[in-house]
Amino acid sequence: MSTPHHAAPAGFLRRYVFSTDHKVIGIQFLFTSLVMLLVGGLLAMLLRWQLGWPGRPLPFMERLAPNGMPGGVMVPEYYNMLFTMHGSIMIFFAIIPLLVGVFGNYLIPLKIGAGDMAFPRVNMISYWLLPPAILIVCAGFLLEGGAAASGWTAYAPLSTTLGPGQVCWIVGVIVLGASSILGAVNYVTTVINLRAPGMSFFRLPLAIWALFITAIIVLLATPVLASALILLLLDSTAGTSFFLPAGLIIDGVPQPNAGGQAILWQHLFWFYSHPAVYIMILPAMGIASEILPVFARKPLFGYHSMVYAIMGIAVLGFLVWAHHMFASGMNPTLGTSFMVSTMVIAVPSAIKTFNWLGTLWRGSIRLTTPMCHALAFVSMFVIGGLTGIFVASTPVDLYLHDTYFIVGHLHYVLFGGSLFGIFAGITFWFPKMFGRMLHEPLGKLHFALTFVFFNAVMFPMFILGVAGMPRRIYDYTQYAHLAHVGGLNRMMSVAAFCLGAAQLLFMANFFWSLFRGRKAGDNPWQANTLEWATPSPPPHGNFAATPTVYHGPYEYSVPGRSDDWLPQHIK
Repeated sequence: MSTPHHAAPAGFLRRYVFSTDHKVIGIQFLFTSLVMLLVGGLLAMLLRWQLGWPGRPLPFMERLAPNGMPGGVMVPEYYNMLFTMHGSIMIFFAIIPLLVGVFGNYLIPLKIGAGDMAFPRVNMISYWLLPPAILIVCAGFLLEGGAAASGWTAYAPLSTTLGPGQVCWIVGVIVLGASSILGAVNYVTTVINLRAPGMSFFRLPLAIWALFITAIIVLLATPVLASALILLLLDSTAGTSFFLPAGLIIDGVPQPNAGGQAILWQHLFWFYSHPAVYIMILPAMGIASEILPVFARKPLFGYHSMVYAIMGIAVLGFLVWAHHMFASGMNPTLGTSFMVSTMVIAVPSAIKTFNWLGTLWRGSIRLTTPMCHALAFVSMFVIGGLTGIFVASTPVDLYLHDTYFIVGHLHYVLFGGSLFGIFAGITFWFPKMFGRMLHEPLGKLHFALTFVFFNAVMFPMFILGVAGMPRRIYDYTQYAHLAHVGGLNRMMSVAAFCLGAAQLLFMANFFWSLFRGRKAGDNPWQANTLEWATPSPPPHGNFAATPTVYHGPYEYSVPGRSDDWLPQHIK
């Protein structure tokens, strides 16, 4: 049963800062993670400057980073910090909070007919662990030696030798893990126990299924990473040797290590981090599954198979982690098993893709801004998935591993997939969150520029990878076999700057519409799910009375009805 409707708490701090209302917490996650998305994007611009014009000074950066860019020219150590912090911020503080923190918090109670989360105070704590985690990780920029510089994978033994900035990174990610676990406990408990009458599991919207399964992945995978990070922290600060091998020499000085295994860190890290890929993509799949039927005005094709595909992806996601380690000297038989499991995971992904296409087939498609982003998500995810099949094959991966082909594959999944899904979700639920409509022409312009420049930046990475350009390379002009890729890198950098500039349109549209946008009705998209049965924005407690659910979430083009949709709470 849902919590009955009641008045919001009095006072600014209790209502908007230390709020236990899931909607306020979702919006807190939204603004925090959008800021970090901007920070991560700015770091990417600096990386692209160095890759486009190696050694060329950027004068204003000398004042901002005198040690990292003396005379405005980037040094290799600073480049390592930038790509490490770019990846860490984008994954841990932008994409995961946006997909899981924002949409999980805001949508789960509304879509299942509940008044709030099962544990509102725990929910509040899960958010308030995020800002300290951000500050701890980013504090490394202010410390001697600079921020973390071992890559977002933090491979040992390098990550144990880089000084206080790397230690801050480890502590910050541990704090973030605690936030994720608290949020996941809330999501799972809420979905199981607080569904409205008639809301059976197979009447749940697919966005809720995706967030529910994602929360289970978080609960199973995050403690493994947290445990490994604690061991890594001990190796860095307490002289232990969990991941440090015997005979290790640093700066010419033999280290007194008892003989740990650096490869053990890789296994533990990827046991979390490959399921984490699905933490970053399953909610986006759920968002696309919500949007496509609304703007195709058709029932979602293959609802049950979509649910089972989500479950299949979650299970198989725990069985493929070692495909990141094909080049580590793995036993060929073991490598073959991970190759097969990785290729098998393409099956449920393909089921979802073909079901999305089936939903669109002969639909009355309306190309709104959310629909455009959802369609981009599907197409870019297909490219990301297909390129993943290449590197799933051990013989191919041995050639392509640690080249820009991997960087392209990663970005097609996490930008082309996750971020287009995020843009789709924000533009779709913005009217519900804030009671106003986004500016549609400006939204479409932002989409078009983002789509074009994203592909102009990322697709050439596959060409560079096949040409043999290593990832994480500071200055490719030092290598004769890469002399011909300078022009392509400069083109990619110009496109990256244009891609970054296009995001200013999104920010302008977001904040202008927040205050000046056209007022939205309760259900501007004529959608079926329960959140659209509430006012825009919903009041504290969501529903005046607990709704009763009579139908599935995608009843569109229903025969015999004057309207072409049938809300879940209408008989």
